[in-house]
Amino acid sequence: MKKIASFTIDHTILPKGMYISRIDADCITYDIRMRLPNREEVMTNGAIHTIEHLFATFVRNSPFSDSIIYFGPMGCRTGFYFIVRDTVTKKQAISLTVDALRFCAEFEGEIPGASEKECGNYKDHDLHTAKKEAALMAEILENWTVEKLVYPTK
Repeated sequence: MKKIASFTIDHTILPKGMYISRIDADCITYDIRMRLPNREEVMTNGAIHTIEHLFATFVRNSPFSDSIIYFGPMGCRTGFYFIVRDTVTKKQAISLTVDALRFCAEFEGEIPGASEKECGNYKDHDLHTAKKEAALMAEILENWTVEKLVYPTK
């Protein structure tokens, strides 16, 4: 079988950040890397799950809502994939990501969609840790630029 593109990225040198993972027709997939792969502990399921609910709710209620395709965790638990239509510029995608992470970091109250009726694993949320994770990543991406969206090669 042909190796998929994401397996060709050197994870031993991949820093935390936001990268363009792939472009398919009018959809851009961003890799929001919150952990150093294979060098740091992965995020907990509860924190990932809560960030997923909060981030997705925020971006789907933003002015870009019609251009949001998907936001969800990587199986390796080191980050998230954020897929948007190319009507969202790269600069706007960075800004929207930072704003969504700030929203997560400052969130108080009931987690959207976290009831038994709305969620398939509603008991596995951790708002406290999710807020910490989001705040740290927002700080990393605060001054991120379009030029930094390219995966490092060494």
